[in-house]
Amino acid sequence: MWIYRVVLVSFEPLHQKTSHLEGLRAAFGDRLRRDVSLARYTTARVGGPAEIFLEVRSADELALAVILIWQSGEPLLVLGGGSNVLVSDRGVRGVVLLNRARRVRFTQTSQPPVVWAESGAGFGLIARQAASRGLSGLEWAVGIPGSVGGAVFGNAGAHGTDIAGQLVVADILQRVRSGQEVMPNREEWPVERLEYSYRNSVLKRNPGQVFVLAAVMRLTRSTPEQVQARTDELTSYRRRTQPPGASMGSMFKNPPGDYAGRLIDAAGLKGRRIGDAQISTLHGNFFVNNGRASSADIYSLIELARGAVADKFGINLELEIELVGEW
Repeated sequence: MWIYRVVLVSFEPLHQKTSHLEGLRAAFGDRLRRDVSLARYTTARVGGPAEIFLEVRSADELALAVILIWQSGEPLLVLGGGSNVLVSDRGVRGVVLLNRARRVRFTQTSQPPVVWAESGAGFGLIARQAASRGLSGLEWAVGIPGSVGGAVFGNAGAHGTDIAGQLVVADILQRVRSGQEVMPNREEWPVERLEYSYRNSVLKRNPGQVFVLAAVMRLTRSTPEQVQARTDELTSYRRRTQPPGASMGSMFKNPPGDYAGRLIDAAGLKGRRIGDAQISTLHGNFFVNNGRASSADIYSLIELARGAVADKFGINLELEIELVGEW
């Protein structure tokens, strides 16, 4: 069994909003900063400043900070590994929480073996740690740059599988209504409650209302040699088919029965540049920052690709990434 700990905090009803963040300042002191550039915290290396910025270092700190921000009425963004998001050049109003809650615990004696991880832990790193222990099930995630929280939120996947197939429960903080008041509630959600579909979940459909604090994923006993061999095979395939460098990962969801990258290539856009942003010459569904791209450059490429694919094939590509900030 995993240990579940409830955060006990004193708070006013959420409808009694304050215009400032005295509670957050009292709890975190000088760790609360203003006008912090977010470019260094995203895998695409673009994005303007966070109006207010705070790094949290545990799931309990994340829960406390979210509750205090809910009380204040300020807009809130939680940023993990920084993949799958395009942050506006204008930045983000309100509070950005950088999630550095990274504790990980493997339980190999349970049946099945499991790994518990806080939501800020690197998903790819956990996959490598599992491989070194001879635990199978996460080989597909080795090259994923995002966090556990982001993976649970968006049902991350690769090579024909996704986190919905491995997740047991998620430690969730949610705003719930009690009579006339909206109150925070922390509880464990079994995987079925997340209502997963392709790159989607009930969490993603309710942004700002539900946050992932930690997760438990099931694994399978194997040997380090067998798991590492499969990991090496998938890593080699990723390197052959996906570009290196600064990007957000897959830009668009694959439409039913087809692939976004194939459609973009067929529309004649492979290698197309706007500013210092480029549609990869290796994979059309990856947009790369060649060093000095802006978010506006990347967004212009998004619009170009959408329009070209719609005109040529009558297919409207749906973003897999999230647009955040002021556009």
